[in-house]
Order: sequence, then C-alpha cells, then structure tokens
Amino acid sequence: MNLKYMYKNFIFIAFFLIFNQTITAQNQKLENGDLLFININCGPMCEAINAVTEGFEGKDFNHMGMIINENSEYFVYEAIGKSVVKTPLKTFISYTKEPIYLGRLKEEFQNLIPDAISFSEKQLGVPYDNDFIYDNGKYYCSELIYDAFLSANNNKPFFKLYPMTYKEPNSDNFFPIWIEHFKNQNIKIPEGKLGCNPGGMSLDEKITFELFQN
Repeated sequence: MNLKYMYKNFIFIAFFLIFNQTITAQNQKLENGDLLFININCGPMCEAINAVTEGFEGKDFNHMGMIINENSEYFVYEAIGKSVVKTPLKTFISYTKEPIYLGRLKEEFQNLIPDAISFSEKQLGVPYDNDFIYDNGKYYCSELIYDAFLSANNNKPFFKLYPMTYKEPNSDNFFPIWIEHFKNQNIKIPEGKLGCNPGGMSLDEKITFELFQN
C-alpha cells in the first residue's frame, strides 16, 4: 500500500476520534436530579474522610450535591459551609481541580427526582451538620441527599446508612483532627453511629456513573 496514502488515512482516523470525543464531551446533557461527586482539598479533615471511605472504582469523594435546572441555568443543592444552599454549577465545579463524576438514577427510579428536588428546596438555610450525626435537624452533604430521596421514596430508605468511623485504618486510634473537632463541638465522637458519605453513595447500584464533562 502507498505509504503516503497510509499516512493520510492515519491522520484522518486520528482527527475523527479526537473530533468525536470533543462532540461527545460538549453534548453531555445534564438532568434534574443528577448527582455530582467531587474530592475537595480541605486539609486533614478531608484526608481523614478519604482514608476510611472508598468510592466508585476506588476514587476519593468527600463532597456531593444534586443538580437542578432553573430557567436554563444549572444549580447544585448542597450542604456546605454554614447551611444548605443552592450553588451555581460553575461555582460548585470550581471547588476542585480533580476529575468530577456524575451519578444518574437509573430509569426505574427517575420518578423520585421531582419530590427529591422539592424536599431539597425546602431545606435551604438549614444549618450545616458539624456534628455529623444523622437525623439531628442539620445536614452534611450526603445526609441531605439521603434524606431527599428518603422523603421522595415515601420515607423508605433509598440509599444506605452505614456505621461511621473516625478511627485511623486498622487502628483503634482516632484521627487527631476528629478528636479536636468533636472536642470543639463539645460532643462525644459518634463512632459507630449510622450515617452516610459520598464515597458509599457512589457505589450504589441504583445509579449509573460517568466522568463529568465541564
């Protein structure tokens, strides 16, 4: 075969693959109820969370939120800082430079999304749960999402709760950051109490997972 022809053919194929990947990335359609999973660098606390949780394909996720489209603008319901807020998508994805992943409920569960969104809207302004204790009238990030779909599912668990740990892996020692944190909260470390985290939710078989294209 003519080498010049082979070279041109190779260039064409390479261009087609790159072009096709670009179009695919640009055409990723976001839907109400999509869940975004990210890894934020917040120092020792985030490092401690990542050390004891594992997400989709072994990835680290220590924060998450749920997408809502309002008048062709995307926002994310999240519990962060001082309370539950509705954050512009561009702001949310600026929290990290690491890859972000998108979780989407499988088709048979899509009917829950409107009520989950309605629940989340009503929680705006609810204080952030620095105690990390489930069902105490406050919310941390995954706790908000857990309760949103619990409510939408007629108060039947949709995601799962697991015993939480604040100890270093393969050790009976608590991470120093957690000792300090809960001392400041003036509460006992809630070791073994049921709770949830973004990593665990990312493994749930009721959602599909893909890389978020931004």
